[in-house]
Amino acid sequence: MHMQVSSPDHLKVLEHRPEHPQIACTAMSCFPTLNASGRYDNVDFSKAAGHELPVVKVGYLRRDVLLFAASIGVEKEELHFLYELHPSFAVFPTFASNLAFKRTSQDVFDFIERMIASNAPVPGTPPFDPQRSVDGERGLEIVNPLPVDPSGLDLEIRGKVIGVYDKGGNMILEGENTLVDANTRKEYVKFTNMAFGIGQGGYGGPKGPTRKGHPAPDRKPDAVHVYKTSAAQALLYRLNGDYNPLHADEEFGKRAGFKGSIMQGLGSWNIAAHGILLRLGKSDPSRFKSITARFANVVYPGETLETRMWAMAGKDGNIHVVFQTVIQEDGRIALSNGLCVLKPQRNPSSRL
Repeated sequence: MHMQVSSPDHLKVLEHRPEHPQIACTAMSCFPTLNASGRYDNVDFSKAAGHELPVVKVGYLRRDVLLFAASIGVEKEELHFLYELHPSFAVFPTFASNLAFKRTSQDVFDFIERMIASNAPVPGTPPFDPQRSVDGERGLEIVNPLPVDPSGLDLEIRGKVIGVYDKGGNMILEGENTLVDANTRKEYVKFTNMAFGIGQGGYGGPKGPTRKGHPAPDRKPDAVHVYKTSAAQALLYRLNGDYNPLHADEEFGKRAGFKGSIMQGLGSWNIAAHGILLRLGKSDPSRFKSITARFANVVYPGETLETRMWAMAGKDGNIHVVFQTVIQEDGRIALSNGLCVLKPQRNPSSRL
């Protein structure tokens, strides 16, 4: 299985902190302990299901909305995502995907220090080893579109663990998060994620549910979006809040086992989301319902991303777009098992 190697920006659980206020039980009863062999005792993945993670406060400005659109390749013809005075100015649907990183900061910050300081333990589950962990899959669903002006909103991300699984010697954590206005309890976006701890399983835990795949059909794509990332693409995208040195420092990237600094996985994921909405949704944000995809290979700044799309009518009345993103230079698959759901066009005469 090929997956994008994760940096700390994609991990929410790196170390145990039994004193964390969210945890009501004691370390001995809830949390695994490291033994002399380097493995853990007292592992029980069943304790993790339903565990609520600490609430994370987040916020943004209109400038953040504009920056995000520019960083994922939104084009001049889509001015409603790029110009705050456009009569149809709108938030790009997947904008919220970076809010958990940015939080409420309006300046740069020490990314790794923040991630380590904020990581919370999960009952029955060993801490993920960041050197052997990958971000396997991401999903996002729009419940209500975010306003371009967030004044008056008290946004927070509420997360929970769906389950921790033990498959092929790997430890897999499935999580779900919801972006909510604490004032009104109105939900805006739901997120899903799968984190893989390579070689960190083998404790006899559940293998997890069988999931339906979305393989690329054996026919010509209905649409293709080609986007050549620039050498500075990751440096631009990091301004959305992902300040991991892995996406800026060449030597840091080499020490992590890469050729140099790499693109953010969510950067490639969001570039694909934009391509789908542009080619098949006429850049209408109201049509975007959801997207999910697996990270298959690392992408380097300067490489060309080709997103191939196959549109099919769904039983729910929506358009189900199976997609795959390939790196043109050598044919590596960057994103696999992709599915984006678009709502049907409601007003054919509408022009954004």
